[in-house]
Amino acid sequence: MTDPTGFLTIDRHDRTTRPIAERVRDYREYVLPLRTDEVEIQATRCMDCGVPFCHTACPVGNFIPDWNGLVSDRHWQAACDRLHRTNNFPEFTGRVCPAPCEAACTLNIDDAAVTIKTIECAIVDKGWEQGWIKPMLAPRGSGKRIAVVGSGPAGLACAQQLARMGHAPTVFEKSDRLGGLLRYGIPDFKMDRALIDRRIVQMEAEGVIFRTNMEIGGVLSVERVLDDYHVMVLAGGAEWPRDLDIPQRAAGNIHFAMDFLTQQNRRVAGLPVEGEEISAHGKHVVVIGGGDTGSDCIGTSNRQGAASVTQLEIMPEPPVRENKALVWPHWPLKLRTSTSQEEGVERLFSTATREALLEGGTVRELVCERDGEQVTIPADLVLLAMGFLGSPSDGVVGKAGAEIDRNSYATSRPGVFACGDMRRGQSLVVWAIREGRECAKQIDRHFAVNI
Repeated sequence: MTDPTGFLTIDRHDRTTRPIAERVRDYREYVLPLRTDEVEIQATRCMDCGVPFCHTACPVGNFIPDWNGLVSDRHWQAACDRLHRTNNFPEFTGRVCPAPCEAACTLNIDDAAVTIKTIECAIVDKGWEQGWIKPMLAPRGSGKRIAVVGSGPAGLACAQQLARMGHAPTVFEKSDRLGGLLRYGIPDFKMDRALIDRRIVQMEAEGVIFRTNMEIGGVLSVERVLDDYHVMVLAGGAEWPRDLDIPQRAAGNIHFAMDFLTQQNRRVAGLPVEGEEISAHGKHVVVIGGGDTGSDCIGTSNRQGAASVTQLEIMPEPPVRENKALVWPHWPLKLRTSTSQEEGVERLFSTATREALLEGGTVRELVCERDGEQVTIPADLVLLAMGFLGSPSDGVVGKAGAEIDRNSYATSRPGVFACGDMRRGQSLVVWAIREGRECAKQIDRHFAVNI
């Protein structure tokens, strides 16, 4: 490190955001990056701990103290190379990861963790800006063809690793564009879609083939894929949303969150909206679910001009601060306020929805139970963001006749592997990248054994 005592003399300084009044008018990224010199100073705060808890808390195992030290010494290209040894897509995680690494940082004991996520994002952004990130071609090909079903972060990471190992992956995506959750789930104001397109170009140069509008188990049968490819990877995500079991659930203005978010992402991309149009404009919106998807619905609703936004969470309100002595370096349960929530929302905890009240065939109010009392909430649009139950039983997993093994990336059917949310259940983008990388390793070993 340039200054081994930097953590004692330098205060934590993180990225800021565009003013709320400005950012709710558009769908551009709201985070304002730090200047290069500021990032270098913040990297100097890293203590290069003998036991780097940040490293062990990171699902992809990023060598965080290593690239912090390189940035503090202004060796940005070396930092970029080191970062990419463990993470295929740091520009994604640098924007949407909740940063469990920072929760585990030793300096977080005093609530002043190193700005790891910001430094990671700055490294990869500079790497693209300087032209350091280039296709990595395998010196020889193995002749092994792999079908990767799903182009979300798990499928993309798996395919890229396989291509760099010398294999020949083809990624099949049922939608019209690539990226899965990255493309149609995460709002544009959190991550610019150009970042996905840039990686796709890199992967194509490395030998990855992409096929859109190709639903395996639909347009193309599983058996045909297994006839044409040596191995198939199921990386289609956890797309089965948890539903709300209440009277009047079938009313027209109760929708799953992903239907709402996907439509807005398509509008921003200039693409036609499929199905019934869902809009929050001028409506009293109720978002049921307190996680990231619910937060994304809040930010999108405010940008669409909602009259009001209310978020319901069935769990009690968590404490403002965690007990560090009990939970550090693990991810703490504490009250968090997202940038979307800062833009305007009423948050109600310990609130369960019991009934929808209709007027003219559409919902106008929700009857809820909160702390043992009945409350009525105005609701012109209800968005269900209560998590996902996994892959639907009639989806590609069922059609492949494969049982998922949570202890292995191989499934019960020979030649069929699984990774990402389809294997481990609903999780984070960073976990999906980890899953894709590890699945690629297991497939490579499979080929080595079964020559």
